[in-house]
Amino acid sequence: MLLATLQISLCIGQVTENSVNDGIGKSLNNQALPINQSTAFPQIHTNLHGMVSEFVRSMYQDKKGNYWFGTKVNGLIRYDGQTLEKINFDQNQKVASVREIVEDQVGNVWFGTSSGLIKYDGEKFTSYSTEAGLQNEEIWSLLVDRNGLVWVGTLKGVSHFDGMKFNPFLIPNTMVEHPQHMLSDKLVLKFLEAKNGDIWIVTDGNGIFKYNNGEFSHLTTKNGLTDNNVADLLEDKQGNIWIGTFYGGVSKFDGKTFTNFTKDGIIEGLETYNFCSDSLGNIWFSAEGYGVYRYDGADFTRFTTENGLATNVVQSIFEDNKGQLWFGTWQGISIYDGHSFMNAKDKEPWTN
Repeated sequence: MLLATLQISLCIGQVTENSVNDGIGKSLNNQALPINQSTAFPQIHTNLHGMVSEFVRSMYQDKKGNYWFGTKVNGLIRYDGQTLEKINFDQNQKVASVREIVEDQVGNVWFGTSSGLIKYDGEKFTSYSTEAGLQNEEIWSLLVDRNGLVWVGTLKGVSHFDGMKFNPFLIPNTMVEHPQHMLSDKLVLKFLEAKNGDIWIVTDGNGIFKYNNGEFSHLTTKNGLTDNNVADLLEDKQGNIWIGTFYGGVSKFDGKTFTNFTKDGIIEGLETYNFCSDSLGNIWFSAEGYGVYRYDGADFTRFTTENGLATNVVQSIFEDNKGQLWFGTWQGISIYDGHSFMNAKDKEPWTN
């Protein structure tokens, strides 16, 4: 399942920087939405009117209320409150996988895709490629820091974008013993900006680099990290850093000590990620094949198909402005409304 999650289609050639007018709604209103698309698995819950053939990798609701769904192989889907539509870019922009969605301070929405970086300013989409200065067009992670700097994690390293140009950001060459890179020794899978200003940088099989004011520190299994193959990070309200890994489960770092909940037998499943902190302060994450966990500050509760989840293989989690939790799975999208899990279409009919 890990290989399926990370499987990519490398783009051949370069994509130029271009702008695409947002005339999508008009064109789609004149044609039927795609339905009955073949899927990798039977869809128990909604697959957004047949537009998702595998799974939704990333989900986000912007400041204007638009829902965005980044899929594994079917590009970008949006719901603007009236229309559920697939975003069709021009012929030069072939977007298959949308892996990360973030929003900056002025309301631009940024998309990290398998074929470059895309910015939506509310009217048009602008795409950036290696020709604009990106290290690589296979993007896996994004961060907009408190100063408005955009961090872009690609297959061949990190780029900074200050609104005018891209600049490479070099990470130390320090490598763990016998690294298990899944895709690239330069790949950055995740960023986190902590409350104290530290930037946490998750590498592909080389642990975590922590950066602040030009100084780096390297967290690996030699100094307490559970697993050098880290998948996801989250900072809780107390300043603890939660760490999900591919082979070592989930742990919490309080700045001095790592607590490994998987090793301690509290959490089942070695492959853990998709952290989400909800508006009530609960921390949610998925454990591959074991469903999802909720931590309320004292106890962990596990939810599975027995509780109404579409499947126990979850690939994305996010909370909307109604306080609903969305779960993108291999067999459709589920919603948790605070009381029970259900097919998303039963709570939000527009997803059907």
